[in-house]
Formats: sequence, C-alpha cells, structure tokens
Amino acid sequence: MPFALDPSYRDLQDEARKLAATVEPMAVEADAMSTLHGGVRDALAASGLWSLMVPAAYGGRSETLDPVAITVTREVLMGTSSHLDSLFALQGVGSYAITAGGSDTQRAQWLPEVATGTRLAALGLTEPVAGSDLKSIVTTLTPDGDELVLDGEKAFISNAGVADFYTVFARDGDGYSMVIVPAGADGLTIVPSPEVIAPHILGDLTFNGVRLDAGAAVLGERGRGLDLVLATLAVFRVSVAGASLGVAQAALEEAARHAGTRQQFGRPMARLGAIAEMLADSWAEVEAARLLTYRAAELAREDPRAALEHCSMAKLMASETAGRVTDRAVQIMGRWGLIRDSKIERLYRQARPMRIYEGGSQVLRLGIARELVKEVLA
Repeated sequence: MPFALDPSYRDLQDEARKLAATVEPMAVEADAMSTLHGGVRDALAASGLWSLMVPAAYGGRSETLDPVAITVTREVLMGTSSHLDSLFALQGVGSYAITAGGSDTQRAQWLPEVATGTRLAALGLTEPVAGSDLKSIVTTLTPDGDELVLDGEKAFISNAGVADFYTVFARDGDGYSMVIVPAGADGLTIVPSPEVIAPHILGDLTFNGVRLDAGAAVLGERGRGLDLVLATLAVFRVSVAGASLGVAQAALEEAARHAGTRQQFGRPMARLGAIAEMLADSWAEVEAARLLTYRAAELAREDPRAALEHCSMAKLMASETAGRVTDRAVQIMGRWGLIRDSKIERLYRQARPMRIYEGGSQVLRLGIARELVKEVLA
C-alpha cells in the first residue's frame, strides 16, 4: 500500500474539511440532539458528498462504492460533528443492500435520491434480543399470496423516525431476507430509543402486520439476506475505523494545543515528562491505527468480503485507540476537559460508543482470532 493517499483522496478530504467548517458553528447544538438537525442536513446535501454512497449509474462518483473514499471522509467529518458523520454514513449503511442486491427497478427508484439526500436511509438489524448474534433475530416475513407480512421489532436503529425507508433484515422460513420498508407503511410504528451518552438519532421500530409487495420489497434472492448484511459490513465497517480516527486526531490536537500553551512549574506542560509521554504515545497510536485503517480500506476496495477480517482489525484498533487517546486528552486538559459541551468533553463521550457500534470489540476479537488460527493451521 502507498504511505500517502492518492491526490484524489486528498482532494476529497479538502471537500470534507470545507463541509466541516460550515457545520462547526452548529456542532454543539447538533451533537446534543436526538432528532434531525436541518442545518446539518442542508449543508451535507449541498456538499454533494452523499454521492459517494451510490454507484455512478445512479448519481455517484465511481462505478462502485469506494471504501477508501468513505473512510477518509468520515475521518474528517467525525472530528467536527458526530451528527454530521452519522448522517453521512447512514445513507450508505441504510441503502447498500439495494446497491448490492436490488433489481434495476429498485435501484432506479431509491438510489438517485439517496445520492442527493432527498430521501434518508436506515438499516434495521438489531433487535431487543439480538445484537451481534444476527441469526437470533425473531422478526419474521410470512408469505400471503403476492405479499409478505412483516412482524417483529427492531431496537436502537440509527435514523429511525427521520428515514424515508428502511432496509430490514428478517427471518424468512428457514433463511433470512432483506426487504425495503417505506417509512409510511401501514403497521409500522416508531418510538425514540432511550437517550445514549453521545446523542444521535435512535429509535425502536415495531412491525405489526406490515404488508409488502414481494416483488417490490425483497432485495436479492429470498433466503439470502445474510449475504447482504455481510456485504454491507464488508464495505462500511472500515469506515467506522475512519470515524474513530477522526475522534482520536481531534482529541490529540486539543490536548497538544493545551499542553503547548499552558504553563505549569515554570514551563509549558508539554515539557513535563508525564504529559510528554501521554502525547507521544497517543500520536504514535493514532498513526499506527491510521496506517492499518487505510490499508484495510484499500483491501476492501479491491474485494470487500475478502478484506472483512482486516476491516475488523482496523475497527478494533482505531476504536480502542480513540478511547485511550480521548481519555488521556481529558487528563492532560484537567478541569477544562470536564466542561460540559466543550469539544474535548464531546469527543470523550463520542469515543466510547465506537467500541460497541457495528461490532463490539470483544465480538471482533473472536472473529479475528478464529481467522488467525485458520490461516496458521492451513
């Protein structure tokens, strides 16, 4: 892999920085909300960056989705606003099953408006009794003539309540299928989830006899929905590592700025041994996580499914690094790190969920270890 990003990706980062600068005055307000911030949505739509989430044939920028482009963009956006990053990422996470498994008709119906942000997307996986163990879901699809009847619950769904459609994973006989559910479907009710430590748009979905036209709703082959979930993870998991890097980098810069200007014991804090050690360790860890993340993203660009374990390693490394770095940053900044809604305090709260969302660290370690043993014994 190259040790420097291709110029096209550096240009993309510049686009993302311009968007982040536009959103920064709204960031404190937006990041405290559990509902949609209209100003952030409008700025993101105007930037054109949502076009990264669909293929060129439907208004995107490249023939297929590029995990490197998505990852480096999230790295920039998350360093400014978690609300901005979430809105950006969920357009792809919620619509990718249509890209990967949808018919030409389904893609033409939904993807152009995903690219412009005219319609917002969401992915319905997690249930009250099923998180990482997706095969334990109990939401069901039942055939009834030319229709399918959807019953069950989804919990802690990002973008719930503001999304215009949901791609939903459900048990379908002996297999699993993915279906498109419009937000206004009869029998669908949505209530806010409990508020979390780093607020964002979260809701619980209940499907009570939701009737869907099988031809219009089912994505790909019935019974092969798990393949579409894995395809989504393969493309987007590494982007969570990018977002984690954004948190860690922003926290490191805040801490370095403080340590370089605040005097203690007659010298800048950065010249005190304990502080210098925390800064040096943090910088080294961020750079190491970035190299792993960029490499995994490049592998995912070539073959997303084959790169899944490397993407898991990158997500594990970057999210754990973000936790350590933000904790050190708060320590370095002392009482200023404890001020509610200061940048460092927001970053500290935003770092913690990264170790849980889209694959908890312990679950990722199980899969990574299993793959390592398989390779060594092969």
